[in-house]
Amino acid sequence: MIRILLAEDEDSMRTYLARALENAGYEVTAVDRGTHALPLLTEEHFDLLLSDIVMPEMDGIELAQRCAQVSPTTKVMFITGFAAVTMKASREAPQAKVLSKPFHLRDLVLEVERLFDGNMANANL
Repeated sequence: MIRILLAEDEDSMRTYLARALENAGYEVTAVDRGTHALPLLTEEHFDLLLSDIVMPEMDGIELAQRCAQVSPTTKVMFITGFAAVTMKASREAPQAKVLSKPFHLRDLVLEVERLFDGNMANANL
């Protein structure tokens, strides 16, 4: 099963995204900030880091850069509602996919499936 570490500081969005990904067949661990995600990346294996970019204490870009150091096989996808932040993410983490808010949950699941070559085809959203 594909394991996803979700870092999103907004409670309702974190719950919403985690539930959608779990319903699509993924195992999700959700945290509210990058500083809580980083230790998990060193202790456990995750196939994907799905991170908001704008978060307190450590933004998603710094988290992705640290993830590359401690868990280089973990893929990265950003979610953000800020266009300027999207451009910064593309510049500083060009290998990461950026999904701009608002998006439909089906789009999120499809993008995750694409990252893993469609290995999890079950979008009941």
